[in-house]
Amino acid sequence: MKESTLRHLILLLCLALAFYACRTKQADSTQQLTAQSEPDSLNEKVSVHHAHGFTIDYFENYKVVKIINPFEKSTDTTTYLLVQRGTAIPSIAEKATVIQIPVRSLALTSSMHIGLLSYLNSEEILSGLSSLQYVFSPKVIEMIDAKKIVEIGKDQGINEEKLITMQPDLLMTTGSPGSLKEHNPLLSEAGIPVIINSEWVEKTPLGRAEWVKLMAALLNKEEIVNRKFAETEKRYENLVQLASKVTEKPVILSGLNTKDVWYMPNGNSYMAQFFKDAGSNFPWKATSDAGSAPLSFETVYPVALNADFWMNVGFDPNDTRSSVLALDKRYSDFKAFKNNRIFSYNNRVNTRGSNDFFETGNVEPDVVLADLLSIFHPELLPDHKPVYYKQLK
Repeated sequence: MKESTLRHLILLLCLALAFYACRTKQADSTQQLTAQSEPDSLNEKVSVHHAHGFTIDYFENYKVVKIINPFEKSTDTTTYLLVQRGTAIPSIAEKATVIQIPVRSLALTSSMHIGLLSYLNSEEILSGLSSLQYVFSPKVIEMIDAKKIVEIGKDQGINEEKLITMQPDLLMTTGSPGSLKEHNPLLSEAGIPVIINSEWVEKTPLGRAEWVKLMAALLNKEEIVNRKFAETEKRYENLVQLASKVTEKPVILSGLNTKDVWYMPNGNSYMAQFFKDAGSNFPWKATSDAGSAPLSFETVYPVALNADFWMNVGFDPNDTRSSVLALDKRYSDFKAFKNNRIFSYNNRVNTRGSNDFFETGNVEPDVVLADLLSIFHPELLPDHKPVYYKQLK
């Protein structure tokens, strides 16, 4: 073989090896990029069994969340497209609000939704919150003190300019009539999506708690929420089964007369379901609405006279039987007052006056039910010490 031919073959071989190495490196890089772009949790999906206010469907690189508005007479559904970061936004995005996931910074209009983050151990993404004084979570309070969380408003008011300046990935607001229309246009123009959370109008405690699955979908934490919620669900259902054995069901009165209005849980509210599941008789269980009904003292009084337990009494953790009686002397006529069977959900209140019943209590229905069951039927849970409830002295 001629020397020139040999050199030509060696050159071709070197070029071939170099080309192969380049293609291999390129393929490795492409595989790495694809791996980084693939969703962390789309292989793990949540199924919604108890909540009626939202649905989640899964696709290759995105999730479709639909929030049902319970405040309109006709069905009104808002659609959200949860798109995995680094992947293409599907064409159907024109008909939905796009949210890039996992959400890295979140603003909340209600401290009640902190419990959703705590359940998933994800408080670190919280960057904005309304009414900072209502927070119970020690971890979130620490973040507030470190200036890691910005106050975005007070009570129902939202500082939209501050929100636009801080640019969170998402704002979660509490569902109410007109809540989406109130803030959506201006914030949408600024590229801040708004999602509505209406967990408080769910009809069952497990339904209300299941909104934590929506938060998990936003954070790609389906695996965690599936495991934890299954445990919560099992404990709750075991307690319901335990309560089903009782033969005598005490009559329950709930709430307090405030400014001439007594807000009584309706029969389709999660609180009425709590009373039922704890083996009690709630006189207003037949009402078909969710939420609460504004009643007069005169309407409640005849039933209240013979109620065995008076629950959810008082808003101040320092309330006593005497302080409640000072509000209206007619309370002394109640059987539950005479027998000292008055309880409030103020057992976990911090020095700021913030109540954990409205944070972690929302996502621990099994613990709340255990509290109620130990109060109504102490023989069934003799070793349980109430977590959220306490007896007024």
